[in-house]
Amino acid sequence: MYGPIPDESFPLPATDISRVEPRFLRQQVDYHRSEMPGTIVIDTANRFLYLVQEGGKAMRYGIGVGKAGLEFEGTARVARKAQWPRWTPTPGMIAREPARYGQYAGGMEPGLTNPLGARALYLFQGNRDTLYRIHGTSEPWSIGLAVSSGCIRLFNQDIIDLYNRVALDTVVVVLQDEPLMYPQKEVPQWVARQIGVDPQQPAAQAATAAPPSTTSAYPSPDAAAGPRRPAVSI
Repeated sequence: MYGPIPDESFPLPATDISRVEPRFLRQQVDYHRSEMPGTIVIDTANRFLYLVQEGGKAMRYGIGVGKAGLEFEGTARVARKAQWPRWTPTPGMIAREPARYGQYAGGMEPGLTNPLGARALYLFQGNRDTLYRIHGTSEPWSIGLAVSSGCIRLFNQDIIDLYNRVALDTVVVVLQDEPLMYPQKEVPQWVARQIGVDPQQPAAQAATAAPPSTTSAYPSPDAAAGPRRPAVSI
């Protein structure tokens, strides 16, 4: 599932999932909310993206949530899909960190180090670009975390899978501070650690506990070792 994909425009290596909790790996789960099949539901607080399926099921993906991912709530639609997209920092990013982002003012070419990764879904409300993106990542260890910047990121293998499953105009529902949406027998390890419960107890008993603020700032490009061009964090 997270092995290499050699036939991509930029051959994709296997993703190292050794530092990722199993719950954040792609899997089909029970789904009990009312959204129609085909809807994407983003549960930012709990770091999950759901693609609703028939029969009370959903495909669930682990996500990393950046600052921009916490600034939008509501309903949008997928107005554009891109394979191996270019990335251009916003004027605000360049103004805040010109030494870091100024060199990319004209855009960064697609590739393995591009922060949008292998695919991107662009969300609009009507004809207005929300600037909210669902995309891949060159930093797979960030999945399951709140990160320093960016929108909603998935493993590259997962964004390819999601990209292939959804069409233009797919409805996207973004939830903020939603109560736990896990199956009744699934209490996350990080919730259990925070509130001191047995991780095997029903999730409903832990639902009143606020998820911790787990923040991980990305390493700067200067910290990357070796001859390979470092990944750029957004």
